[in-house]
Amino acid sequence: MHYEGTIIRPPSEANSILLQITVGCSRNSCTFCGTYAGERFRIKSDEIVMEDIAFAAAYCRRQRRVFLCDGDALIIPQARLMRILEAIRTELPWVTRVGAYANAKSLKRKRIDELRELQRLGLGIVYMGLETGDDETLRRIHKGADAAEMTAMGLKAREAGFKLSLTVLLGIAGPQRSQIHARETGRVLTAIDPDYVGALSLMLIPGTPLHADWSRGDFILISPTQMLAELRTMLAETHLSQGLFHANHASNYLPIKARLPKDKAATLKLIDRALTGEISLKPEFMRAL
Repeated sequence: MHYEGTIIRPPSEANSILLQITVGCSRNSCTFCGTYAGERFRIKSDEIVMEDIAFAAAYCRRQRRVFLCDGDALIIPQARLMRILEAIRTELPWVTRVGAYANAKSLKRKRIDELRELQRLGLGIVYMGLETGDDETLRRIHKGADAAEMTAMGLKAREAGFKLSLTVLLGIAGPQRSQIHARETGRVLTAIDPDYVGALSLMLIPGTPLHADWSRGDFILISPTQMLAELRTMLAETHLSQGLFHANHASNYLPIKARLPKDKAATLKLIDRALTGEISLKPEFMRAL
């Protein structure tokens, strides 16, 4: 496989064939993210992508899923993306699902009929970084869309037939807007009603604008207990028809996994026990991105 730069994928794609069709991220300006620092976004050539699909056909016959790397594969022009999905279907007929990252920008650029065509060709799930439903925080972290746009694009992805996984960031709003961030994020999650929600806890990465803000004292990282309180409010304000809300990423202080709505009350009680000290939180040295 021809891998370049940093390759990332969602935790749920750990056993997938990682097919890199772009390098970097088409936006690459979020203040908290250093994954593609200094990396110029580009689409890889069809020749290289097809060579990698041929490699997967020969050596990855036990893997049933494909994940299209990197940060925003959905931004690729429709005709090229369709050719890639068609090649996966032809050359890797045992693959049951293809996944990719998406953002508000790439979802907005494609018509609903184009998204449905991608879904028909095997793109079964898209992962979208919501981070927060609070407009002020979205503006501060340079996300490039407000809560209304995030909601509209999340609903567009669902209308196209994709499974939708949204990521939110605990601690991203700082102490003053912590509970506002939690409530507004719950509101947006409820409006979109995704299949999956993954809550990560903010870890400051050296070299990012947000880390620089923290170094100057312009951003305050909330405590583990405050993050847990934020998680509690966010979960309480999130009403999904049948989605999975989990905070079991390596960055989290208290792993939770709740099928909503049936597990909600029990999970809130679990968080309450942790807030009162009855359950210990993960020590700092065990956290990771």
